[in-house]
Amino acid sequence: MSKDTTSENLRAELKSLADTLEEVLNSSSDKSKEEVSKLRSKAERALKESRNRLGETSDAIAKQTREAAARADEYVHDNPWTGVGIGAAVGLVLGVLLTRR
Repeated sequence: MSKDTTSENLRAELKSLADTLEEVLNSSSDKSKEEVSKLRSKAERALKESRNRLGETSDAIAKQTREAAARADEYVHDNPWTGVGIGAAVGLVLGVLLTRR
């Protein structure tokens, strides 16, 4: 699962949840107790599904992060001087940027 796909799925999931909750809030004053109960059930289902999907998305992001960290660790072990050079360059750039403030 790519980073863009994951963030798009997350946005779509949150929009769907917000739409459902907005529907419940807007129509709860105009509806009977039975209809409000149905809308509440619908909102609870949407919330439960969103939590499940967000949990899955969180797991996928955590997995991608661990894989990226493992690849970076492997690269640095295979090419230590390149890693030192990259670290020094990043430190230099950050130092220059921070001293300008």
